[in-house]
Amino acid sequence: MRIFANHFAKQLAIHDAAEHGDRMKLIRRNRTFQLVRRVPKRYERIEPRKQVWISLHTDSETVAQQKAPTAWAQMIEGWEAMLAGATDDAERQFQAARELAQVRGHRYLSADRVAKLPRDELLERVEAVTKLTGDAAQIEARAVLGGAREPGIKISRALELFWTLAKQDTIGKSEDQLRRWEHPRKRAIANLIEEIGDKELADITPDDMLDFRETWMDRIMAGDAQPDTANKDLQHIGNILRTVVKMKRLGLVLPLDGLSFKADKERTRPPFSVEWIKTKLLAPGALDSLNTEARCILLGMINTGYRPGEAAGLLPHHIRLDVDVPHISIEPEGRQLKNKVSERFIPLVGVSLEAFKQCAAGFPRYQASSAGLSATVNSFLRENGLLETAEHTLYSLRHTFEDRMLAAGIDERVRRDLFGHALGRERYGEGATLAHKRDLLQAIAL
Repeated sequence: MRIFANHFAKQLAIHDAAEHGDRMKLIRRNRTFQLVRRVPKRYERIEPRKQVWISLHTDSETVAQQKAPTAWAQMIEGWEAMLAGATDDAERQFQAARELAQVRGHRYLSADRVAKLPRDELLERVEAVTKLTGDAAQIEARAVLGGAREPGIKISRALELFWTLAKQDTIGKSEDQLRRWEHPRKRAIANLIEEIGDKELADITPDDMLDFRETWMDRIMAGDAQPDTANKDLQHIGNILRTVVKMKRLGLVLPLDGLSFKADKERTRPPFSVEWIKTKLLAPGALDSLNTEARCILLGMINTGYRPGEAAGLLPHHIRLDVDVPHISIEPEGRQLKNKVSERFIPLVGVSLEAFKQCAAGFPRYQASSAGLSATVNSFLRENGLLETAEHTLYSLRHTFEDRMLAAGIDERVRRDLFGHALGRERYGEGATLAHKRDLLQAIAL
């Protein structure tokens, strides 16, 4: 922030001088050169002087000429910090006070800590304030005498701050991915505020969080929620509030530990049996009334095992059919992949190759919303009796693909490379070629 402030201050000084034809005037006073300039109109509110004299602490005119632009930029920077402090917004006012103290060569301290400073340093700060009057004196006092009250951050404000503080987590996400990343966090904070109110973080008590947990317990006991759902809410809340406390240097210890619920035994989606895929999903006409893009993604998944969202994000140049080994390339272009190993090439064989010939341009209908894809396909399969059990979903095809590779004795590294999973050990060499992977999949293709 300081770097940007310096840059802005210097640019403002240059612009102001050019616009008004105001040149820097150097005057020797008691053998020391002074920079003399009028005060720009922008700062009249917080600077009572019409003209300022700035000592350059040198008797050399050459050195004075070199130091003058920097001295003026520092003066501008101080005025900007004071101007920023002329607000009723407590958060902005406190931040401006910290920056102004830094410009003045001090570290911002609360009033009680300022009072305990060595006498000389305390007097230096007091004198800086007594030289000024009106708004300028009040703003200066907040900065150098610690008069700015550190603002309390409410829960709702913490969420607003979190979006910026956690920006690195959203790099590369598509609009749809960003929306799906933000939604559960917004919901978790809304649930917390509904239970305990929009409190300042410092006022959140252990009883508040136990009340919040008890509300979730009631929902779980009534069968309206799962422990995992409650735990995700608690996890998001903890991540958001702790991030803000840390990055804003609030020094708070929040009562967020020991609140999670014992999770149910992990449930995995069951795979479709190969027989079901052959006799039901691939039966003549079974998928005809499903829209073309959704149908192509489903059929493409049978022999590739990709994640539905990975398919939805494919662009035309990621679908390579006119090559020796037709394949798709899963790349983090216009979106964020689950992890680094998700970036991969997958050969196209069997019904999956035929499906991509129909959808060689990709899936623009679902590119902006892969969640809509899963909802559409799962609803279609359910309504048409194409789910092997009530627990099956489109994603079950990914599990079937893994089981089929395992049953065929395909090497673990090849399976993980095709599936987009980490190997669990250091990788050596390039691994199987695309042609070799194609041959292995061709043997189990449907």
